[in-house]
Amino acid sequence: MQQSRKGRWLGVPYDWRRPTLRRVKHRWWNPRDLRLFTPKSYGWGYDLNLYWVRHPLRWVRARRAALHR
Repeated sequence: MQQSRKGRWLGVPYDWRRPTLRRVKHRWWNPRDLRLFTPKSYGWGYDLNLYWVRHPLRWVRARRAALHR
């Protein structure tokens, strides 16, 4: 049986694929993803979307706009 290299265990995401620069950038700096905590680009758990840490007011506005759609 082949084990998945990407998925969830006990509700926590994991990704055991070799990290790529594109995936790391997408998880750490992504204004299109409204999540503050994104799945790790390698390993088990979460990373911070540093774009929203850097721009907290934009995050609040974007979340409000998403709720009113």
